[in-house]
Amino acid sequence: MKKELSATHCSRPLFTLWARQFSLALGQKTKIMGIINITPDSFSQDGYLRGTKKFSDRAVRHALRLIQEGADIIDIGGESSRPGSRPVSLEEEIRRVIPTVRALAKKIKIPISVDTYKPLVARQALDAGASMINNIYGISLDKNLLRMVRDYKAGIVLMHMRGTPQNMQKNIHYKNLISEIIKPLQKSIEKCLDIGMKSDKIIIDPGIGFGKTPEQNLEIIHRLADFQILNQPLLIGPSRKSFIGKVLNKDVAQRMAGTTAAVCASVLNGAHIVRVHDVAPLKDVVRMSDAILNQTLN
Repeated sequence: MKKELSATHCSRPLFTLWARQFSLALGQKTKIMGIINITPDSFSQDGYLRGTKKFSDRAVRHALRLIQEGADIIDIGGESSRPGSRPVSLEEEIRRVIPTVRALAKKIKIPISVDTYKPLVARQALDAGASMINNIYGISLDKNLLRMVRDYKAGIVLMHMRGTPQNMQKNIHYKNLISEIIKPLQKSIEKCLDIGMKSDKIIIDPGIGFGKTPEQNLEIIHRLADFQILNQPLLIGPSRKSFIGKVLNKDVAQRMAGTTAAVCASVLNGAHIVRVHDVAPLKDVVRMSDAILNQTLN
């Protein structure tokens, strides 16, 4: 376990993440995870089920554009996790996600992550060419899903969330916010290691916007370096989220400047991967933030 570092002077530890056939060097340069939502009700208003039967083709084209703009990973989700959202059926999530994963995997040479907590969706996604599973439930992970990720030698993102998207905003009372996020994340990591998964497959995500107040989200970003005690790569997803709207009094379509500031602060405080909707404008933000963090032009 690494010694806890001060959030006032952060340097990132270096990791190599292995996700099936892919390896990603993390720490010297921030990686960008581009978001593809195949949902009708995404909070960010970018879903691909809006009145067209060709949503998979559109999603693939969008993913290819994000890669051209600089995405290092593509994250595909078929069920909204916005506060109060309703779960979709297994069959519907498969219908939304798998054709896109299968088509995209034939065209690209970077990791595809699938945002799901359902073991059967994960299995079909991995069979279709995905190399990572992004799971919002963290410590509540299904052991069958974990064993599957292990057997496929895939990567996994472990996120912190209290409850479910339906009730998470009712679970926002913490005595010690960062400690109470770190402890369940540590248990999630141990759960993975206990079933034989290697630590170089695991990424942690403190869960910005998932069962936290706007003020708590700001504290998480400010204190990201505290999560280095977990000795795993750190992913964060502030893109377009409501805490930005609360600070700036902006709706979703007007949160680019706020997202830029949140991404910059996240990188400077130790994030290895940023999960974003808008890759092109944030590519330079990440590059400049890396230069400041590393005090180098390269």
